Amino acid sequence: MPIVEFKMPKMGESISEATIINWTKKVGDFVEAEETLVEIATDKVDSEIPSPLSGTITEIRFGKDAIVAVGEVLALLETDGKAAGKKITIGKIEETRAKNQEAATISPNKVTGNQPTTDNGQLSTENFLSPLIISIAQKENLSIEELQTISGSGTDGRIQKSDVFNYLRNRKYPIQSIPTTNNRQPSTFPKPKINFIEGKDRIIEMDRMRKMIADHMVYSKQTSPHVTSYIEVDVTNLVDWRNKYKDDFQKKYNEKLTFTPIFVDAVAKGIQDFPLINVSVDDKNIIVHSDINIGMATALPSGNLIVPVVKNANEKSLFELAKTVNHLAESSRNNKLKPEEIQGSTFTISNVGTFGSLMGTPIINQPEVAILAFGIIKKRPEVITTEKGDEIAIRSMMYLSLSFDHRVVDGFLGGSFLRKVGDYLEQFDHNTTL
Repeated sequence: MPIVEFKMPKMGESISEATIINWTKKVGDFVEAEETLVEIATDKVDSEIPSPLSGTITEIRFGKDAIVAVGEVLALLETDGKAAGKKITIGKIEETRAKNQEAATISPNKVTGNQPTTDNGQLSTENFLSPLIISIAQKENLSIEELQTISGSGTDGRIQKSDVFNYLRNRKYPIQSIPTTNNRQPSTFPKPKINFIEGKDRIIEMDRMRKMIADHMVYSKQTSPHVTSYIEVDVTNLVDWRNKYKDDFQKKYNEKLTFTPIFVDAVAKGIQDFPLINVSVDDKNIIVHSDINIGMATALPSGNLIVPVVKNANEKSLFELAKTVNHLAESSRNNKLKPEEIQGSTFTISNVGTFGSLMGTPIINQPEVAILAFGIIKKRPEVITTEKGDEIAIRSMMYLSLSFDHRVVDGFLGGSFLRKVGDYLEQFDHNTTL
């Protein structure tokens, strides 16, 4: 009976490896086609990978917590031969094994130094550095030159996590390179003592997602000099319009009309007016993104946070935005997000008003340069100007707070963009019909 290789599928353009969380079968077990065989984690998303065909597991090559590159053989299946030569599709995630390995584009988060490239400006596959390796290098102040001296044990000589840690254990004389901005003197301040009462207090170990969130937040604060600006906007017209049409909207489109798609629309329009807010920093270069992909920070039932992405938000109608936002929110709550649905954001929003917060000071979602928080909408007495003069009226008011990276976004750009988004919300045409 033929033996079929079960490989790590390609989970998205920027995903080069994944961590094995759990095998649902063991060697000798029979698995049905489309039955979940292994659970893996990529970045913030956990995915269940089904078997492409029915067969008996003869070998499992990687255990729990192993980090495996895309295309690596995870296990061997003994089959009845009916699927031999058949293109393997795993759910909606399709892996095609190309003759020439696809070269990865330069990551905005790469360590300092010059990466070896091919003639077309892409990274050489022989010197591919995964996001995990880059992250470790940044934390350990490893230069690109020093990384290239490490012998890789992965496919095609790629450097694995274990290779870097083995090197660091025996590292004596770091190779001198271009000084990095991450070199910081260790703090001499003693770690504060935590008062723990045995039998009364309890210890909760951070789960994998919380650890990644913690690392990402610390990295962002250490990388970007954060500045936060605030404005207050009158969204009375917007609120009145939504209250008037939300039921009709759901009947017509079978979709809920929340404030989030309206916020996404206003931000996308603001980015079109100020495209330099839609950028990333690559060493001394500023990468201006042509696509406007809005990440929306979403709380999970576990208390963790994830950022699904509304792709090409500027090209979508209000109905399309509502449909996309509702799908992403529902998928987030049910842990059904696809890897590609959390990739590629160029700007992020956070609706802190959902939790009753008046305003917030959000932390930038790297490698972006700005994040916008929407506070709670509250009715308050406000002085407004009418044809009769100044009057006091009940208005629906909301605070917007924009945190931006002061390396590339100055007060004028940040303030102008923030004001423009506020104008789009305030000038919402309450006469608009569906």
